Amino acid sequence: MNIVDRTDEELFEMAGAWWAKLIKHSNNKNYLMFIEHFSKSLRAGANEMEMGKQFAKSELAQNLAPDFDILGTIRRGDYVTVLIRQRSKKQEGEWLGRIVLGYEDDETVKIFSVSIF
Repeated sequence: MNIVDRTDEELFEMAGAWWAKLIKHSNNKNYLMFIEHFSKSLRAGANEMEMGKQFAKSELAQNLAPDFDILGTIRRGDYVTVLIRQRSKKQEGEWLGRIVLGYEDDETVKIFSVSIF
């Protein structure tokens, strides 16, 4: 099955649950739980030292509000990007979150990219 063939509802459910965990583990600076659903390639690029620096230096990464809104999806090739409106517990305004999902080894859905800006 290709991830782009899943319904929006299925994608929102999966991405929303994973995004909520990413918020929790980012706020708690828990690297191992933060990368739990990352693909092998994303894990290779998200080493603990660099992630630790981001957790320590970024006020946003430590203070993500638990509430968020899923805005929609972008389907391209073998991946789906789910766009998310995110807020901070300390900073005014909104941020755009992005979580890219796809199949790893044609078996399991994993996170291939994640960012907030």
